[in-house]
Amino acid sequence: MADSLSTGLVEEKENEKEDKERATKAVNVDLNKKKDEVADTRGFHDKNGGARGQKGNLSDLSLVRFITTELTRGYFLEHNEAKYTERRERVYTCLRIPKELEKLMTFGFFLCLDTFLYVFTLLPLRVILALLRLLTVPCCGLGGSRLLQPAQVCDVLKGFIMVLCYSMMSYVDYSMMYHLIRGQSVIKLYIIYNMLEVADRLFSSFGQDILDALYWTATEPKEKKRAHIGVIPHFLMAVLYVFLHAILIMVQATTLNVAFNSHNKSLLTIMMSNNFVEIKGSVFKKFEKNNLFQMSNSDIKERFTNYILLLIVCLRNMEQFSWNPDHFWVLFPDVVMVITSEVAVDVVKHAFITKFNDISADVYGEYRASLAFDLVSSRQKNAYTDYSDSVSRRMGFIPLPLALLLIRVVTSSVKIQGSLSFMCVLLFYLGMITLKVLNSIVLLGTSCMFVKEAKMEEKLFDPPPSVASSRANSRANRSKNTYTAAPQEPTSDRAGVSLTPGVSPPTEKPEGTSSAIPKSDSDTFLTTPDEDDEDKILNNDMGLEGDGLKHRTPKKDLLEIDRFTICGNRID
Repeated sequence: MADSLSTGLVEEKENEKEDKERATKAVNVDLNKKKDEVADTRGFHDKNGGARGQKGNLSDLSLVRFITTELTRGYFLEHNEAKYTERRERVYTCLRIPKELEKLMTFGFFLCLDTFLYVFTLLPLRVILALLRLLTVPCCGLGGSRLLQPAQVCDVLKGFIMVLCYSMMSYVDYSMMYHLIRGQSVIKLYIIYNMLEVADRLFSSFGQDILDALYWTATEPKEKKRAHIGVIPHFLMAVLYVFLHAILIMVQATTLNVAFNSHNKSLLTIMMSNNFVEIKGSVFKKFEKNNLFQMSNSDIKERFTNYILLLIVCLRNMEQFSWNPDHFWVLFPDVVMVITSEVAVDVVKHAFITKFNDISADVYGEYRASLAFDLVSSRQKNAYTDYSDSVSRRMGFIPLPLALLLIRVVTSSVKIQGSLSFMCVLLFYLGMITLKVLNSIVLLGTSCMFVKEAKMEEKLFDPPPSVASSRANSRANRSKNTYTAAPQEPTSDRAGVSLTPGVSPPTEKPEGTSSAIPKSDSDTFLTTPDEDDEDKILNNDMGLEGDGLKHRTPKKDLLEIDRFTICGNRID
């Protein structure tokens, strides 16, 4: 009996061993099959089938086998589909940039042209109407009404500034300046031209503030407390600024004229290469949407100014050659070369900036809608600024100095004698008025279409922001953040930055939702958030809400961004 029991136990153990061995063999077979499949996908072909057991044997390695493996190995791109899809979208974005950028540049060019033509066409007529009102209102006995409306006061001031500055510009000898600059060396002229570009941007940044201060000082209600130095000092400052800025642009145009007339064109080549240096200074910087909007406005202004400078150069050269049409075709290749280099630099710069900062090409449509909103809002009954001043603030383009220089060059280059010449001038003036009116009508219709596509119609009826109230609210919120941050329960935005309930951050439309655009006074449509979300999260984790984030520049709507708002991109 005992022998039978022991024999049964031994048989059961043997059966269990056999089952384990079979299971182990089955697992090994499966593993070997998987290894064979992996080896086949990587290009390993083992003829004898014993390579798996000889991996540890270094004697089997040979140069022929290594070369064979390198020639036959493979890989599958679909294993990282997301990365390659993102790379392809970046390429498509770079290919879309030239088209979208040129749409914005074209729209901005006609905005600048409309503002520039306004100085020559409608501004003189508005000044005449304002002076007639100034003379007729006292004679009619209307003592209770205002002599001039605020807009008419600003027009009269602009007219007086232009007249005084033109009389001062008549004493500047263009020919003497040309020969003085031509006698300098090439390197010195290159340095001078770069200094003039920087000075032009500095003048533009401060000049519009001078003009705005003059307009507000002249039209400020009398019942308010006097907090200024007077209208006459502001007027003299504005006249001095416009005169100096016009002289600066004249030196720029003269330097460009010397470059065109140089024998070997070396100076022109050096000045054109200066545009490509701009790529190095801009491409490898961190840009957000607001910064890119500022730089786009700067490029629009710079391109339009270059066109006017080229026009001045052509006028001066044609005058020297007695208006011979053949000489224009001598200048034409150089003009095309300058314009082509400018366009190429802008395209390359914007393409790589959007690539490195992961900005979509659709952002240029938002920029176009913001510029269109300025034009449409200036036609409202409750408009608080003239459209030309709005363009000046947005782009840094101030038309008064440039128009003054063009008038000075045209009057010195074209001699008007006889009644027939006066008739030609009158017809030319009527043609400019016609061009201005047609351009304004087309721009207004196009701007209304852009605003409607961007769904910004409700913002046209928002009241203008009050500087005093906004400053008071910001100070109150800042003090509330400083002293009552501990007991309040913070809320968090998309990036995780804790915000107190007293501060209303710009709302953002989350991805994947179909909610409508909020109709509130916070201007939430074109708000562009900061891209450094990781830095904000780190500051939040380290408890820097009171110190690090309190002095951070708040998120701004594109409608509140002008050319010189953000300090980091004033001179790009």
